[in-house]
Amino acid sequence: MSLGGCRVRVIAGTARGHKLLAVPGNKTRPTADRVKEAVFNKIGPFFDGGVGLDLFAGTGGLGIEALSRGLGRVVFIDRDRAAWATIRKNLAATNLSEKAEVYCTDALKALRLFKRRHCQFDLIFLDPPYNKNALRPVLEQVARCSVLRPNGVIVVEHTEDETIPNQVADLDRNFTRRYGNVHISLFQHCDKAAL
Repeated sequence: MSLGGCRVRVIAGTARGHKLLAVPGNKTRPTADRVKEAVFNKIGPFFDGGVGLDLFAGTGGLGIEALSRGLGRVVFIDRDRAAWATIRKNLAATNLSEKAEVYCTDALKALRLFKRRHCQFDLIFLDPPYNKNALRPVLEQVARCSVLRPNGVIVVEHTEDETIPNQVADLDRNFTRRYGNVHISLFQHCDKAAL
């Protein structure tokens, strides 16, 4: 489905009400506002600092929402040059550029770089293209690279058709909910209590 020209908005926080540009073409699909609201009601809804990672960032909508709600810094990763440009425009429009880093690179390469730099994140968004079998390898790489802080949370957006195990290395899925055709699953380290 083409979402070129489609606009979504920031729901809450300092950038509340700002409309976000979509990535031109049909390669990305922004997370719907109602799904975004449900996700942040579960994991937040507001933050007092912390560092986030928005992999397969697309428009940057999830990471920007987290920044607007008080996350201290977010790193945005997308290998598509048009997505990279769109994220930068959306950050500028919401006055959140100073709290962000945006890179045009592959998610797995980025995770290996973060491991070498000993980077860790409190919140990781994973929203890869649907039905491309990308989720499990990325979750495995997140675990291998130790980029999730001990109390951190991974938010995964996926379809019902995508097979996601309940446990990947030391990451445990402790929540899944369906919102129309979209499923949201949350992963944490196995020894942490469920949200």
